[in-house]
Amino acid sequence: MIQLATRTDFHTGVRFCTKERALELGTGDIFKGKYLEIFSRVSSLGEQEILIGLGKKKLTKREVMEAAACAAACMRDYKIWKYYVDTEGIESFLTESNWSYFVQGLYLGGYVEPSFTKDKTQPAEISILVSDSNLVEDKLREGIYLGEGVEFAREMVNYPGNLLRPQDFAQAIAEQMKGLAVEVEILEEDQLKELAMNGLLSVGGSSAFPPCMAVLRYRGNQDAAGEGIGLVGKGVTCDTGGYCLKPANSMEGIRGDMAGGAAVAGSIYALAKNHEAVNVTGVIPICENRISPDSYLPGDVITMYDKTTVEICNTDAEGRLILADGVAYALDREHVTQIVDIATLTGAVVNLFGFSIGGVLCDNEALYECFAEATKISTEQYARIPFYQEHEEMIESRVAELKNLGPNYCGTITAGLFIRHFAKGKPWLHLDIAGTAWVEEPLWRFQSKGATGAGVTTLYEMCKQQKTRGEN
Repeated sequence: MIQLATRTDFHTGVRFCTKERALELGTGDIFKGKYLEIFSRVSSLGEQEILIGLGKKKLTKREVMEAAACAAACMRDYKIWKYYVDTEGIESFLTESNWSYFVQGLYLGGYVEPSFTKDKTQPAEISILVSDSNLVEDKLREGIYLGEGVEFAREMVNYPGNLLRPQDFAQAIAEQMKGLAVEVEILEEDQLKELAMNGLLSVGGSSAFPPCMAVLRYRGNQDAAGEGIGLVGKGVTCDTGGYCLKPANSMEGIRGDMAGGAAVAGSIYALAKNHEAVNVTGVIPICENRISPDSYLPGDVITMYDKTTVEICNTDAEGRLILADGVAYALDREHVTQIVDIATLTGAVVNLFGFSIGGVLCDNEALYECFAEATKISTEQYARIPFYQEHEEMIESRVAELKNLGPNYCGTITAGLFIRHFAKGKPWLHLDIAGTAWVEEPLWRFQSKGATGAGVTTLYEMCKQQKTRGEN
């Protein structure tokens, strides 16, 4: 729990210090206030304090978030669960636009991944000391709800695969939306068969745990024409690769192939909690990709929900199949006017950009401009990838309309273009977060080993941009 306060009864806390502030406190010989420098002391009032350095330059949003996360991580590591955060003297760093990210940093820096030992971690209680709580209360709430959305995405991706089957993931999403103005519909396997969603069924039919699809409808702007933006997220809770089995050294991360679906749910949660005046529909196809006697195979030809025929070239290129059905459904049944899909889709994007930058394909300049504005706010990093007609020809099949794998190059492009086919000319943007959804070694202090919650804040800010553009 995080709350604003003008005073607190807690006797342990955090204070942030610039270099100048460190000199004022008389710690200049030991603690110089360098960025992310940490120093423990007893204050003049007898309180135990952790000092976090801010340096002397103007901080970016990411740096503000990282400094706050550093403080929360220190308290978590010391197993201190009740503490204050003193913001005196750092007003120039905590501008109004930075407050939400400061709060997110406190929230995410203290994140503890799921544990199945007898020792359970208690949630932290944090009082943020401010001179006037009314000035920043809205930003506090936004930061908390975004932090909760990112934490939900992290929690789902970090969860062991045997404890998060497709139905478990769908029910966790429904539970997260309880009490919010979000209509949740879970399409079960029988309904998917009636709809002939054969992309999702072909992949999900390989498992004893049946596929399903979560549809989330948030209507924050009842006066807006149309049904707004559609967010489609990949929800593969276990990905062995099917008969195109992954190598053993790639198996550790197979439980987290639903990070795109988790990001869609986390962003819609934050939008609804903050009562943002936008209309958003989330579509999350959910399944496992396993091996069974009747699993789909390379060489098979399947007919998708929109009647497109697809030649299966690789059963480990399953994400684009379920996303294609999700995109087609969002357009046909939910009547969305724009499509944004997000997935841990290709290893090729990791070879391109590593673990700090996601890949983007987009065929509409207005939609991309909206996305680019969102990334300036969200602190996440993405790079746009160009594509041309010759790339579309790479997924043409000799026996069907499309094949689900191109040549052994341009893999991120051809995977995205496969999905684009099902957007039917509507504005389309594709996010490949295969490199950014999980880190072995955290790149920034607000990350922890494992799931990062990639995509939540950018999707949230992008949907808010849609509201602003609508008003203009």
